Amino acid sequence: MKSALFLWGGSDEHEPEKCVQVFAPLLQLAGFSVQYADNLRVLSDRAKLRAYSVIIPCWTGGSITSEEESNLLDAVNSGVGIAGWHGGIADAFRTAAAYQLMVGGQFVGRTGDIVPHRVHIADHRHPISRGIPDFEITTEQFYMHVDPSNHVLANTTIISRPAGDRVAGTIMPVVWTRTWGRGRVSCCSIGHKAADFDVIEARDLVRRGILWAARALTETDQRW
Repeated sequence: MKSALFLWGGSDEHEPEKCVQVFAPLLQLAGFSVQYADNLRVLSDRAKLRAYSVIIPCWTGGSITSEEESNLLDAVNSGVGIAGWHGGIADAFRTAAAYQLMVGGQFVGRTGDIVPHRVHIADHRHPISRGIPDFEITTEQFYMHVDPSNHVLANTTIISRPAGDRVAGTIMPVVWTRTWGRGRVSCCSIGHKAADFDVIEARDLVRRGILWAARALTETDQRW
């Protein structure tokens, strides 16, 4: 049986527990054994981490010890998947450079308030994004530093603030994948609040990303 660990905590601004409860039942329906941790002590057990199929961090901010970071990176390097959304994965552990390298991106600034914008699917052939159309969503746009080696599946155009913004018009990755050793990494920058996942396209990009990272994405899961 595939197994998943949801690691939630950190800042409450991104509703970590509510967001976890969006995706945990979907993984259970897919046949996963689901476990939860609301603290980082689980990262101290290297052998236990290696036994999961996928780890889903939902932990904005916070800090991680060098041992915890090493154990997490070791698990992914050994073949455990890691996947997540928004600040829960891409604004976690801000001083942990090796963690950020593994994820392939890091939040560096907000480009304005909650704004309507369009998400463009850049790769229509990848199992995560196949069949999903471009879509509109009203949420926060993350401005990020991203690794040029990422495989970008979706992007968006940064919207200008009312007073103008030097990054307006930037094409910013929204969904990407990469590998870390034998492990798969999937990251989606959407997910400021749990309500973002009322938009089925956004929810499916994250759901499929988790399944892909766990090597459990089937043709049935890809149907739109």
